[in-house]
Amino acid sequence: MKVKTILVSQPAPKTETSPYFDLSDKQKVKIDFRSFIHVEGITVKDVRLQKIDFKNFTAIILTSRNAVDHFFRVAEEMRFKVPDSMKYFCQSEAVAYYLQKYVVYRKRKIYVGTRTFTDLTKLIKKHKTEKFLLPSSDKLKPLIPAELDELGVNWQRADLYKTVVSDLSDLEDVFYDVLVFFSPSGIESLFHNFPNFKQNETRIAAFGNSTVKAVTEAGLTCNIEAPTPDTPSMTMALDKYIKEVNKK
Repeated sequence: MKVKTILVSQPAPKTETSPYFDLSDKQKVKIDFRSFIHVEGITVKDVRLQKIDFKNFTAIILTSRNAVDHFFRVAEEMRFKVPDSMKYFCQSEAVAYYLQKYVVYRKRKIYVGTRTFTDLTKLIKKHKTEKFLLPSSDKLKPLIPAELDELGVNWQRADLYKTVVSDLSDLEDVFYDVLVFFSPSGIESLFHNFPNFKQNETRIAAFGNSTVKAVTEAGLTCNIEAPTPDTPSMTMALDKYIKEVNKK
C-alpha cells in the first residue's frame, strides 16, 4: 500500500528547515506531528524526599534540555543560588547552547561531549575529583548509571521531572499510513490511549534499538527501522521506504 499520510510522535519542528518538510514536499505526503508523551516537573517537596542537597555538588551532568530546565527550576524554587564555580558537563552542543538560557556562557566552566553519553564520559573521567549531580527524568537509560559507576566517580541522581502519557483521545477516529516512534514511552502511550489498537495496514517506524524492541514486544510489526548504515536518520529511512512502496 502506498504511503500518503504520516504521524510523527513528536512536537512539530520549530524551524522551517526541518528535513520532515523537505520529505513532505519531495514525496508529496502529508506529515502531522503530535507528542505522544510530555514532561512534567517533579515538585520540590518530592525532590526533597530524595535527600539531595544541591550545595554538596561541584559539577552538573546535563543530558538534555529538559534536564537543564528542571535543574534551574528546582534550584530557584529551593532558593539555591548556583555558584559561579559550578562545572557543567553537557552531552551535546545543543544542550550546551541551551544552557545559555540560564548562565553567562563565557564565565562558566562548560565541557561538551560530541553526541552520546559514552563520548561525554571521556570528559568526566578527566575530572574524577568532582562531585557530580545528574538531573534526570523518572525514566533513565540504564547505560548512564552503569557508565558512571564504571568510571568510579562520586555522583548522585536527582529525579527532577517525569515522562507522562499525553491525551490522544481526539485521534481515535483518525488513521495514518505510518506512525513514527522514537522511544518505548511512545508505544506505551499508544496502548494507554488505545488499548484495543490493531495495526492492520498501518506501518510502524521506530528509531533506536529500544524502540524497535518495544514495538515487537507489543505484538506489532516494525516496518521501518532507523538508524541503519544506509539510513542514519528517520527522515532518510522514511524516504527510502516511501520510494519503494509508492512506485508500485
